[in-house]
Amino acid sequence: MTKREVRIIPYKQAIPWFKEKHYAHRIPSVSWAYGLYIDDALEGVVSYGTPASSTLLSGVCGNKHSDKVIELNRLILNEKLPKNSTSFLVSKSLKLLPKPKIVVSYADSGQGHIGYIYQACNFIYTGLSSPFKDPKVKGLEHQHHATYAHSKTNDELRKEYGDRLYFVERPRKHRYIYFVGCPEIKKELKYKEMPYPKGESKRYNSGERLATQSYLF
Repeated sequence: MTKREVRIIPYKQAIPWFKEKHYAHRIPSVSWAYGLYIDDALEGVVSYGTPASSTLLSGVCGNKHSDKVIELNRLILNEKLPKNSTSFLVSKSLKLLPKPKIVVSYADSGQGHIGYIYQACNFIYTGLSSPFKDPKVKGLEHQHHATYAHSKTNDELRKEYGDRLYFVERPRKHRYIYFVGCPEIKKELKYKEMPYPKGESKRYNSGERLATQSYLF
């Protein structure tokens, strides 16, 4: 019989999954990382951390609960795993988080994602993220915009980069929310709860299977 379990893992153990397997190929802000072990081999990783958007912290349930807001910012698994492995990893990791927490996660419409995994785990759907344009600099397209735009206003960027600066529409994302150990706060949710979106969900190619590592007791 296949043995499945979810355990907290060290940050450094999650790094190869972020850099090699996830389509963003970037290391996010990580406060907690959990691994899916199948027969004692690491087959997937989910991570949670501080949201990149400071306005999101108070935007979910107000300033009163801003310190509880975290983001599920990476979810990566190897291919050809047993059925429901993804929902198993997410649901079990949510139970392992310190409480209380308000978890926000996004499904990137630009990657063809709907967020069916969050629907399966009973997240609340609150619609698409607001339209936004990201700054880009000619010659620096290989860098994430946060590398050169962090804490700078558009006027400051224009002054620094001049005609090299341009803006690109950011793909809107489906926003999902889950309350961990604080169901009573749900009534203070600032976003409107909406019906789950449907449609064809596209799977991205996560590359070669990442070498698994047995759990060390």
